[in-house]
Amino acid sequence: MMAGTETELNPVDFVTIGTVGPKGQRLFHLQAGQSSQVVTLIIEKEQARALAEAVREMLDNLKERFPDQPESDLNLSQWDMSLRDPIDPLFRVAQMGLGYNEEQNRVILVAQELVASDEADPAPGGEPQVVRLWATREQMRALSEHTFGVVKQGRADPKSNGHMIYYWT
Repeated sequence: MMAGTETELNPVDFVTIGTVGPKGQRLFHLQAGQSSQVVTLIIEKEQARALAEAVREMLDNLKERFPDQPESDLNLSQWDMSLRDPIDPLFRVAQMGLGYNEEQNRVILVAQELVASDEADPAPGGEPQVVRLWATREQMRALSEHTFGVVKQGRADPKSNGHMIYYWT
């Protein structure tokens, strides 16, 4: 895909977050699919955590605002939250946003590409790619709960992530 393109999956068949690589070197991926089209994006661990928290907060708010559109109880073990092959990232995400379409009763997740600017060439790298994923509230609840588990699977002491530990003898 070229810079500035937009991809929209409405509705998604699945949406998930998973990792590739050993602990300490894991690469987080946001992935969704519709029919035979699969979109994979690279996100940071903190973006995954923030997304899970924002989705949980949004869904809790929607449950209060629209009690006539109930969510079923979530049993995460019934959901296939694994990444699908091929894991071929479209881009690295700079920022994400959430919205809700009341008419469709769907949550929209918008992800925008991180466009690196080359210091030698001050002109921006062009328009960032954008991906829009439309999912049910249940799909997003599953994504949120699953993502909390994925983020926790890291190092035993998350404070050591990316930091030097000094030992004296």
